[in-house]
Amino acid sequence: MKRLAILGSTGSIGVNTLDIVRQSPEQFEVISLSAGLNIRLLREQILRFRPKVVSVLNQEVAGELKRSIAGVDVEVVYGVEGLIRVATHPEVDQVVSAIVGAVGLIPTLSAIKTGKTVALANKESLVMAGKIVMEEAKKNGVQILPIDSEHSAIFQSLLGHRKEDIRHLILTASGGPFLNHPFSKLHEVTVKDALNHPHWEMGKKITIDSASLMNKGLEVIEAHWLFDIPVEKKKKIIVLIHPQSVVHSMVEYIDGSFIGQMGIADMRIPISYTLSFPQRMDLKLNPLDLSQAGPLTFSPPDPEKFPCLRLAYQSIEIGETMPAILNAANEVAVNGFLEGWIKFTDIPILIQRVMEEHEVKTVRTIEDILRADQWAREKAKLIIEGKKPC
Repeated sequence: MKRLAILGSTGSIGVNTLDIVRQSPEQFEVISLSAGLNIRLLREQILRFRPKVVSVLNQEVAGELKRSIAGVDVEVVYGVEGLIRVATHPEVDQVVSAIVGAVGLIPTLSAIKTGKTVALANKESLVMAGKIVMEEAKKNGVQILPIDSEHSAIFQSLLGHRKEDIRHLILTASGGPFLNHPFSKLHEVTVKDALNHPHWEMGKKITIDSASLMNKGLEVIEAHWLFDIPVEKKKKIIVLIHPQSVVHSMVEYIDGSFIGQMGIADMRIPISYTLSFPQRMDLKLNPLDLSQAGPLTFSPPDPEKFPCLRLAYQSIEIGETMPAILNAANEVAVNGFLEGWIKFTDIPILIQRVMEEHEVKTVRTIEDILRADQWAREKAKLIIEGKKPC
């Protein structure tokens, strides 16, 4: 019986994780959950899985949740301290880190420091503080298993092979909703257009990142830390547009071999692999029918249409505090687009401006990261304030 903490239980990864738990109650027990504002769904999860502790966004939401589950034996906490309680509960074996954004860094790092196995979907933890996170994992003997379909595919394609035999890690990207959209018309796209992903059902922030290809840029940085592969110079981590979303990523070896992982676009597959590794689970999903998949195509991304990818490469090549700056500026920019304050094409412009105005600092502690994150958010918000209509 594996005992789980799920950070972000009401998001798409959390919901899919709990669906796997529901199908295999003899294998998993839910000890703790965290959510933000979705009290209705969290209440259903509490009544179904009976966790011992749950965390929500703030004290007000905690009070509302307590009233809605009066009589249920569960501890309700909130805020960052609540997230840490969920992630470090002494009965937890494995933490599913599925919170979107920088808020996932501290609870994920706390889980690692207390020796929990981490199933990682919160890519921002490694984007912001990859060196610190991986050093803590090594020091505490913690295994970090990737949930993202691309990193799971690479993880599986590396098993049984030598690191020195790697030529490239190849992250595939669907291209999002604007792959075939004219570049000259991108300034006209709406939030509804950007949220219309062709293959995956994800939260709003990740879907916008997919539309701008920033999601792929963040994944490049994450892969750099997860697999200890350099990004700079010859770009050993590359991105290819693969609209069919059948090959989830690949590894190219020095003998010319390409080894990849294929499957349907269903996040329950990589999630289940992190929960049951090194075994696999019978999920009873409809399998990929290769005879019906059609041609599989691969092409390099258009750097003019997707400048966010270039900015991500630039940030990790500079290193130190710059990836945290990229991430924070992007989070503010995406929110600004979702709220209607800026255009879709303003997202990379805002990020680049914040990066250009940042004085890079050496990263020695997590506080260095958090200060950089706060500075970038304040700078990005000031820029957006100047763009808001009066």
